[in-house]
Amino acid sequence: MWPISDAKCKDPQLKTLFYHLYLNLNLQLIVNMADWTRKFLLATVLAVLCFSWTIAAGSDGPFIVAHKKAALTRLKSGVERLSVSIDIYNQGSATAYDVSLYDDNWSQDVFTIVAGNTSMSWERLDAGAALSHSFELEATKKTVFYGAPAVITFRIPTKAALQEAYSTPILPLDILADRPPEKKFDWVSLNTITNYSTYILFIVFAKTISFFLHGLSKILGEYSQAKV
Repeated sequence: MWPISDAKCKDPQLKTLFYHLYLNLNLQLIVNMADWTRKFLLATVLAVLCFSWTIAAGSDGPFIVAHKKAALTRLKSGVERLSVSIDIYNQGSATAYDVSLYDDNWSQDVFTIVAGNTSMSWERLDAGAALSHSFELEATKKTVFYGAPAVITFRIPTKAALQEAYSTPILPLDILADRPPEKKFDWVSLNTITNYSTYILFIVFAKTISFFLHGLSKILGEYSQAKV
C-alpha cells in the first residue's frame, strides 16, 4: 500500500518522486529475497554434494552419481520437443564395469522418440571419470508428466551381484501448457528506477531543504513584522 496520502503530500512533483523511491525500495526488497532464496538453495545442494563426496572418498569401490535434465521447446502449435540428457559420474576410488543406463519410463501415449535411445551401455567408467547420454522426444498431447529417475547398473570385481544407482529426478513437465504473454512495465522499467534512484534521492533532499528554507524565511518575516 502507498503510505503517503494526498492529505500528507499536496505537491504532485514531490509525491511522484516519493512514489518512485517507494517502488524502488520494494523492488529491491523482492530482489534481495530472491537472491537469498537462490543462495540458500545453492548452499543446500552444495552441502548434499559435499556429503556424498565425503562418503565416496571414504569408500574403496566405485560411487556412481547421475544427474538427469530435461528441457521443453515449443516447435509449432500442438508439437513440443523434449531434450533429455543424463550425466553419470564415478566419484569413487575404483572402476565400474559393464555400466548400463535405462530411462524407459516415457509413456508412448504422450512421447515419440525422434533422436537417440532411452538406454545405453559402456564397458567401464573409471574413478573420477564421467559419461554423458542424450536423446530427444516429441509430444503432441497436452498433459502434466511426472518422470521417474533413470536407472544405472554396473558391476564391481569384488561383488557378484549387479549394482544399481539412480539419477536425480526431474520436475513435472507441463506439456503444451498455455503460456500467457509476459507482463511488462509500460510506464517505467526496473532498470530506469534503479539507475536513477540516487538522482531521485538528491531531488527529494533538495526539495526538503527548499521547503525548510521557505518555512524559515516565512517565520522570520512574520517575526520581523511583529517586532515592528
